[in-house]
Amino acid sequence: MGAAAGSAVADGIPDPLIRLRGVTKTYGTGATAFQALKGVDLDIATGDFVAVMGPSGSGKSTTMNILGCLDVPTDGEFIFMGHHVESLDRDQRALLRRKYFGFVFQGFNLLARTSALENVELPLLYRGDAKAERREMALAALDQVGLKDWWDHTPGELSGGQQQRVAIARAIATKPAVLLADEPTGNLDSERSVEIMELLSDLNKHAGITVLMVTHEPDMAAFAKTIVHFKDGLVERTEAGHAQGERVG
Repeated sequence: MGAAAGSAVADGIPDPLIRLRGVTKTYGTGATAFQALKGVDLDIATGDFVAVMGPSGSGKSTTMNILGCLDVPTDGEFIFMGHHVESLDRDQRALLRRKYFGFVFQGFNLLARTSALENVELPLLYRGDAKAERREMALAALDQVGLKDWWDHTPGELSGGQQQRVAIARAIATKPAVLLADEPTGNLDSERSVEIMELLSDLNKHAGITVLMVTHEPDMAAFAKTIVHFKDGLVERTEAGHAQGERVG
């Protein structure tokens, strides 16, 4: 995956799971060039639950795309698990994404004519897992989100909250180290939104998944341990979320 980053510091604190240093992203060239990121520095610890906030155009979505290996920085360092991701080619990034990352989107992105179980099996199918293993892992993921008994229902037979739970099950079926959620409650009412946030919190606390979530909603960000505010292509500030006090150690 590339050259390793520096070892843990002398006081015994481990290196972060994710480290961005001086990350820039420029779209276009010449007079039409737009600099979406202007030198982002960010550390994310293993097991953190991070809410990323900021106005439209602040750079939060661009940063999340880079963190999810969907895009690459124009300049700067992206270090994941001690390895320099910015030096990887497209195929290497795809392998990294498939092995370590799960994705949840605002629009659910489920196949309409396919059962919940088959939707959850998709990333396992792409990974090449055997049919029996896919089914077992998909059912386990549905069980984690409280929908094991709904495995044979299509998205049209499920509520919005249930559809998002299926989408989360699909994202965690591969047992990712990191779950990236882009406005996961954006299409849900307040009650369903709280249910989804409680589910993400539970996956973070009990399954050990590091969660990175983009949101515009302060009430949803309050579920996080860390809140990162973006402005004008930079990290404006980082603060502890309401869940910070629940950390162990």
